[in-house]
Amino acid sequence: QVQLVESGGGSVQAGGSLRLSCAASGYISSGNCMGWFRQAPGKEREGVGAIARTGRTCYVDSVKGRFTISKDNAKNTLYLQMNSLKPEDTAMYSCAAGPCRGWLCLVEANDYNYWGQGTQVTVSS
Repeated sequence: QVQLVESGGGSVQAGGSLRLSCAASGYISSGNCMGWFRQAPGKEREGVGAIARTGRTCYVDSVKGRFTISKDNAKNTLYLQMNSLKPEDTAMYSCAAGPCRGWLCLVEANDYNYWGQGTQVTVSS
């Protein structure tokens, strides 16, 4: 059983930065891919970005150039560095893990079967 625990959320002003962490416990094999998702009140969950088996990362257009995903395999921890935050980035952020599909970078929720509880990010203008 895999457990994912996010941390690092909080409240910041527009233009600020936050770094989210997702600590994975249990069995995470090299065949598992991981990603970040967010859900704002009244909106559907959307993929923020992910990291593929090769270490390649991919992002949704709205965060490209501002957010960076990285992974420390020794610590089984996924990170999301968020810079130049905007009020529209306000959401509950969750990490997810699931089996990789080839070399694809997976940003759809249906690709993942393990989810964390989430950490709230609030950006004020």
